[in-house]
Amino acid sequence: MTFPVPQRPRRRRLASAARLQLARLGGMAVDEGGAIVILAAVLFPVLVGAMGLGTEASYWYLSQRRLQHAADVSAHAAALRKSAGDPENRMRTVASHVAVESGLPADKGTITVNVPPTSGADAGKANSVEVILTETQPLLLSSIFLEEPVTVRARAVARLDPDAQACVLALSPTAAGAVTVAGSTTVTLNGCDLASNSTASDAVKMQGSGALTVDCVHSAGGAVTTTNLHLEKCDTVRTRAPKLADPYADIAEPSTTIPCEGQSKIGATTTLEPKNYSHPSGLPVLCFAQGLQITGGTVTFKPGLYIIQGGDLAVNAGTVLKGEGVTFFFAEGAGLKLNGGATVNLSAPTSGVYSGLLFFGSRTNSAVNQVNGASGSTFDGAIYFPSSALEYSGRSGTTTGCTQIIGQTVTFTGNSDIKSDCIAKGARPIVTDITVKLVE
Repeated sequence: MTFPVPQRPRRRRLASAARLQLARLGGMAVDEGGAIVILAAVLFPVLVGAMGLGTEASYWYLSQRRLQHAADVSAHAAALRKSAGDPENRMRTVASHVAVESGLPADKGTITVNVPPTSGADAGKANSVEVILTETQPLLLSSIFLEEPVTVRARAVARLDPDAQACVLALSPTAAGAVTVAGSTTVTLNGCDLASNSTASDAVKMQGSGALTVDCVHSAGGAVTTTNLHLEKCDTVRTRAPKLADPYADIAEPSTTIPCEGQSKIGATTTLEPKNYSHPSGLPVLCFAQGLQITGGTVTFKPGLYIIQGGDLAVNAGTVLKGEGVTFFFAEGAGLKLNGGATVNLSAPTSGVYSGLLFFGSRTNSAVNQVNGASGSTFDGAIYFPSSALEYSGRSGTTTGCTQIIGQTVTFTGNSDIKSDCIAKGARPIVTDITVKLVE
C-alpha cells in the first residue's frame, strides 16, 4: 500500500527560500538607503544656499525698486528747488532729505547730486538735475557663493522744461510799484510775460492812461491795474505767484583792474575797438575810468567788453550808436543815460561768458539808469541791472529787436513804445511756467 508524500515540508522549503531571497533584497535596500543619505547630506547645503541666494536676489530686486523710487522723488524735489532759484547746496540738502524719507538707509546708503548731470543724455545741461543713490546689502545665506556685500544702485534725472518765459522782470523783493506802467506809455510785449518778485500789494502797478499788452503778468505780491491791461494768454493777473530766479545770478562780474582811458568825450563819427589785455573773460576790453559821453555823430563799437567806471555812459539826442557782439559793464557808481532822440542799434554776443548780455550792471551798483532812445532803436540782448532802477521813458523802443529787461525795479513812463518780439538771442530764459519731468 502506497501513501502520498506529505506537502508540508515542501512549503517549508519554499518559505525558507523566499525568506533567503527577501533577506538578500533587504540587504540591498539597506545599502542603497545609505548612498541616498550620503548624497542628500552632500547636496542639502547647496540646495539651501541656492534657495537662500534666490530669496536674497529677490530682496535685492525689491530693494533696487525701492531705491529707484527714492532716486526719482529726490531728483524731482531737487529740480523743484532749482526752479525756485535755490543754490546747489540747497538742492542737495532737499534731495538727501527726500531720499532718506523715501527709504534710503542713512547708515548704509550714499547719495550724489549733480547739477548739471555728468552722464546720460542730459549731461552738462543746466536745466537738469541728476541723483544717484547706492545701498549696501549684507550677505546672509548667499555668503556661501559671494565674498563681498552687494551694492544696489539707482539713478534719476529730472529736467525743467519751460512752458512760458518773461521778457521783463523786477528783482526787488519788497518795492512798491516794482514794475510800473505810467503816464501815456504803451508797452507791447509780444510772445512773453511780465513779472515782479516784489511782495508789495502793488508790486505791479498801472496808472494814468498807460497801456500794457502782454501774454501774462506774474506778481509775487499784488497788482493794481487798469482797463488798459490786455492779457493775450491769461485770464487774470497771477498774484501771489512764485518768485522767479535771476537767470544771470551766477555770472561773475568782469575784472576792472586793467588800464583805462581817462575822461572820454566823443562828438563826431568814430569807431571804438577794445584792446587785448589778457582779460580773465578772454575778451578784448576797452575801459573808461570816468565814464563816456557821446554828444554827436555815429559811434560804432567793435565786438568786445566795454567797462564804464567813475561816471555814466551818456548819449545825447541825435547820436547814433551801432555795434554787434558787445557787452557794456557798469561798475559801482556808473550809470546808463540814453537821452531822447538817440538811435541805438546794439546787439549782445550770442556765445561766450557774457552771451546775451548787452548792458550788465554791477550787483553793488545802485545808480538809476535811463533809456530815452528814439522809436527806431534796437536792443538785441539783455538789459540787466540787478541792483539798480531802470527807467524807460520818451520814445524808446525795440521794434525789431529781441530784448530782455531785468532791473531791481522797472518803470515805463512818458510815451514809451516798447515791443519785444522774441526772447533775446543767446540770452538765458526768464522762466515763468515750468514743467518738471523725469527724463532718465
